[in-house]
Amino acid sequence: MYLIFNRAVYNTAPFLYSLKEVTKIFLLTFNSKIYNKHYTCYSQSHEKQQSGAWKVLFFGTDEFAVESLKVLYSKYRSKEVERLEIVTVNQKRENSVTKYAKENKIIVNKWPVEINKSEFHIGIVVSFGQLIPSKIINAFPLGMLNVHSSLLPRWRGAAPIIYALINGDSKTGVTIMKIMPKKFDIGEIILQKAIDINEHETLPELYTKLAKLGANLLEETFENLLELLKSARPQDEENVTYAPKITSKISLVNWNKMSATNVYNLHRALVGLYPLTTSFQNAKIKLFDVQKIESESIVTNLEGAEPGTVIYSKKNNALIIKCKENTYVSAKQVTVQGKRIMSALNFCNGYISGRNRTKILFTSM
Repeated sequence: MYLIFNRAVYNTAPFLYSLKEVTKIFLLTFNSKIYNKHYTCYSQSHEKQQSGAWKVLFFGTDEFAVESLKVLYSKYRSKEVERLEIVTVNQKRENSVTKYAKENKIIVNKWPVEINKSEFHIGIVVSFGQLIPSKIINAFPLGMLNVHSSLLPRWRGAAPIIYALINGDSKTGVTIMKIMPKKFDIGEIILQKAIDINEHETLPELYTKLAKLGANLLEETFENLLELLKSARPQDEENVTYAPKITSKISLVNWNKMSATNVYNLHRALVGLYPLTTSFQNAKIKLFDVQKIESESIVTNLEGAEPGTVIYSKKNNALIIKCKENTYVSAKQVTVQGKRIMSALNFCNGYISGRNRTKILFTSM
């Protein structure tokens, strides 16, 4: 028995192993390659090292996601990624990810998706908006990673960029994190990079910067993927803040409770989504091109007035609105409910000086 095992398996000189030695060799070989629970992950990683390419399934929907998809597609063309497919939500109109996929002939799968175990090495999620079930996460030997536009654990949720601006954060960034089942944005951190927020930066500007930063960080992740996965660290639960999905109601201004800085930050955070909204004589007013007013000479006519009081400034060609704590903002264009957008001067002629008064009052809705 010993001699047969020795010649068939090892093809070495015909000396005899002891029964104890043969049993040990057999068990080590059998357990490590067949029953080890991490064998699938090991074999897939080993396959990548041999072939030099990953198999990636990408989940995304919008322009933010496209920046990261471009990185993966570039790696696909250079053979660093062997297989690249996309999962996106089914929408009435073609989304940015679907459009990019069609232009570059990338296979698109509709959500919800069925994945065969070990069909792909890893899943990458960027601005997808859907909670990924355990079944899908576990189908990837290396799990799933998310490119999240905040410095987690700050601003977990659907609208991290918006909440960073609303709250006047001076810094934000991108986090590459592991996807966990049942809850959004709770996984271990793989990589993280911070950037400064300019005090006048708006949502479209910061969105673009973070999308590119996220793509660069994803590229850096793939340069050393296995080591980074091993060195992942948990989030600090004591510093968690949340950025839930927003609706148009967030655009409502409360002049009695919001300073000029609060109003201006809200405006910056909603540029391209919703104009700031207030009310005048039960009509909805939308404000455009909002700025903080620093010069005291412009607002002398508003001293002692209540928050929400509005005058027209010829010097600024804008409406000046008083906020909390004797602070002020301006708006150069407005709309009145049911009417087209108009300049501050036209609004003044129609609703302020045209009615023999020098000021009016905007109120919270």
